[in-house]
Amino acid sequence: MTASGSPTIAEELRGAGLRVTAARVALLETVRDGDHLGVEAIASGVRDRVGHISLQAVYEALHALDAAGLVRRLEPPGSPALYEGRVGDNHHHLVCRSCGAVADVDCAVGHAPCLTASDDHGFSIDEAEVIYWGLCPGCSSTRSS
Repeated sequence: MTASGSPTIAEELRGAGLRVTAARVALLETVRDGDHLGVEAIASGVRDRVGHISLQAVYEALHALDAAGLVRRLEPPGSPALYEGRVGDNHHHLVCRSCGAVADVDCAVGHAPCLTASDDHGFSIDEAEVIYWGLCPGCSSTRSS
Protein backbone atom coordinates (compact mmCIF):
# COMPACT_ATOMS: atom_id res chain seq x y z
CA MET A 1 0.00 0.00 0.00
CA THR A 2 1.12 3.54 -0.68
CA ALA A 3 1.19 6.23 1.99
CA SER A 4 -2.30 7.36 0.92
CA GLY A 5 -3.64 3.86 1.51
CA SER A 6 -4.25 3.17 -2.17
CA PRO A 7 -2.73 0.00 -3.57
CA THR A 8 0.09 0.38 -6.07
CA ILE A 9 -0.45 -0.84 -9.61
CA ALA A 10 1.77 -3.83 -8.82
CA GLU A 11 -0.43 -4.66 -5.83
CA GLU A 12 -3.57 -4.31 -7.96
CA LEU A 13 -2.14 -6.69 -10.56
CA ARG A 14 -1.17 -9.23 -7.89
CA GLY A 15 -4.58 -8.86 -6.26
CA ALA A 16 -6.20 -9.68 -9.58
CA GLY A 17 -4.05 -12.80 -9.90
CA LEU A 18 -1.90 -11.33 -12.66
CA ARG A 19 1.86 -11.45 -12.97
CA VAL A 20 3.48 -8.05 -12.49
CA THR A 21 5.52 -7.01 -15.53
CA ALA A 22 6.90 -3.64 -16.55
CA ALA A 23 4.71 -3.74 -19.65
CA ARG A 24 1.50 -4.39 -17.67
CA VAL A 25 2.33 -1.62 -15.19
CA ALA A 26 3.07 0.79 -18.08
CA LEU A 27 -0.09 -0.27 -19.89
CA LEU A 28 -2.30 0.32 -16.85
CA GLU A 29 -0.62 3.69 -16.24
CA THR A 30 -1.16 4.65 -19.89
CA VAL A 31 -4.84 3.73 -19.85
CA ARG A 32 -5.45 5.54 -16.57
CA ASP A 33 -3.57 8.65 -17.75
CA GLY A 34 -5.47 8.67 -21.05
CA ASP A 35 -9.03 9.26 -22.10
CA HIS A 36 -10.79 6.41 -23.92
CA LEU A 37 -7.69 5.28 -25.79
CA GLY A 38 -7.45 2.97 -28.78
CA VAL A 39 -4.92 0.15 -28.94
CA GLU A 40 -2.42 2.09 -31.09
CA ALA A 41 -2.39 5.02 -28.65
CA ILE A 42 -1.97 2.63 -25.72
CA ALA A 43 0.91 0.83 -27.46
CA SER A 44 2.59 4.18 -28.11
CA GLY A 45 2.20 5.20 -24.45
CA VAL A 46 3.62 1.89 -23.26
CA ARG A 47 6.58 2.23 -25.66
CA ASP A 48 7.26 5.73 -24.30
CA ARG A 49 7.45 4.24 -20.80
CA VAL A 50 9.28 0.93 -21.30
CA GLY A 51 10.54 0.71 -24.87
CA HIS A 52 9.53 -1.88 -27.42
CA ILE A 53 6.35 -3.90 -27.03
CA SER A 54 4.53 -5.73 -29.79
CA LEU A 55 0.96 -4.87 -30.68
CA GLN A 56 0.04 -8.50 -29.98
CA ALA A 57 1.44 -8.19 -26.43
CA VAL A 58 -0.63 -5.04 -25.93
CA TYR A 59 -3.80 -6.84 -27.08
CA GLU A 60 -3.06 -9.79 -24.79
CA ALA A 61 -2.37 -7.56 -21.79
CA LEU A 62 -5.53 -5.50 -22.42
CA HIS A 63 -7.57 -8.69 -22.60
CA ALA A 64 -6.13 -9.88 -19.27
CA LEU A 65 -6.64 -6.49 -17.60
CA ASP A 66 -10.20 -6.23 -18.91
CA ALA A 67 -11.03 -9.76 -17.70
CA ALA A 68 -9.57 -8.87 -14.29
CA GLY A 69 -11.69 -5.71 -14.10
CA LEU A 70 -8.71 -3.34 -14.05
CA VAL A 71 -9.62 -1.64 -17.34
CA ARG A 72 -12.89 -1.33 -19.20
CA ARG A 73 -13.35 -1.97 -22.91
CA LEU A 74 -15.80 0.24 -24.75
CA GLU A 75 -16.94 -0.66 -28.26
CA PRO A 76 -19.11 2.00 -29.84
CA PRO A 77 -20.75 0.44 -32.92
CA GLY A 78 -18.74 1.19 -36.04
CA SER A 79 -15.64 2.21 -34.06
CA PRO A 80 -12.54 0.37 -32.88
CA ALA A 81 -12.39 -0.71 -29.25
CA LEU A 82 -11.43 1.93 -26.71
CA TYR A 83 -10.11 1.38 -23.19
CA GLU A 84 -10.48 3.36 -20.01
CA GLY A 85 -9.31 3.09 -16.43
CA ARG A 86 -12.62 4.08 -14.85
CA VAL A 87 -14.08 0.76 -13.77
CA GLY A 88 -16.66 -0.61 -11.36
CA ASP A 89 -19.10 2.28 -11.32
CA ASN A 90 -21.39 1.43 -14.26
CA HIS A 91 -21.06 4.86 -15.89
CA HIS A 92 -22.15 5.49 -19.45
CA HIS A 93 -20.72 7.33 -22.47
CA LEU A 94 -21.43 10.11 -24.93
CA VAL A 95 -20.06 9.59 -28.46
CA CYS A 96 -19.85 12.29 -31.12
CA ARG A 97 -21.24 11.07 -34.44
CA SER A 98 -18.90 13.38 -36.34
CA CYS A 99 -15.42 13.29 -34.73
CA GLY A 100 -15.78 10.22 -32.49
CA ALA A 101 -14.99 12.08 -29.24
CA VAL A 102 -16.06 10.11 -26.15
CA ALA A 103 -17.02 11.48 -22.74
CA ASP A 104 -18.09 9.81 -19.52
CA VAL A 105 -21.62 10.25 -18.16
CA ASP A 106 -22.39 9.27 -14.60
CA CYS A 107 -25.29 6.92 -14.03
CA ALA A 108 -28.44 8.97 -14.41
CA VAL A 109 -30.39 7.86 -11.32
CA GLY A 110 -30.48 5.12 -8.72
CA HIS A 111 -28.06 2.31 -8.19
CA ALA A 112 -26.42 -0.04 -10.69
CA PRO A 113 -27.70 -1.12 -13.13
CA CYS A 114 -29.28 2.37 -13.42
CA LEU A 115 -31.95 1.11 -15.76
CA THR A 116 -34.63 -1.45 -15.14
CA ALA A 117 -35.46 -3.66 -18.10
CA SER A 118 -39.13 -3.79 -18.96
CA ASP A 119 -38.76 -7.59 -19.17
CA ASP A 120 -35.67 -9.27 -17.72
CA HIS A 121 -36.54 -12.65 -19.32
CA GLY A 122 -35.38 -14.35 -16.12
CA PHE A 123 -31.89 -12.80 -16.25
CA SER A 124 -30.25 -11.51 -13.10
CA ILE A 125 -29.19 -8.09 -14.42
CA ASP A 126 -26.14 -6.51 -12.79
CA GLU A 127 -25.09 -3.91 -15.36
CA ALA A 128 -26.58 -1.65 -18.02
CA GLU A 129 -24.52 -0.21 -20.86
CA VAL A 130 -25.77 2.97 -22.41
CA ILE A 131 -24.18 4.96 -25.22
CA TYR A 132 -25.62 8.38 -25.98
CA TRP A 133 -24.97 9.54 -29.56
CA GLY A 134 -24.89 13.12 -30.77
CA LEU A 135 -22.51 15.92 -31.68
CA CYS A 136 -19.84 17.29 -29.36
CA PRO A 137 -19.74 21.08 -28.80
CA GLY A 138 -16.96 21.54 -31.38
CA CYS A 139 -18.79 19.65 -34.10
CA SER A 140 -22.12 21.29 -33.23
CA SER A 141 -20.65 24.79 -33.60
CA THR A 142 -18.93 23.83 -36.87
CA ARG A 143 -22.22 22.57 -38.34
CA SER A 144 -24.16 25.65 -37.25
CA SER A 145 -21.57 28.05 -38.75
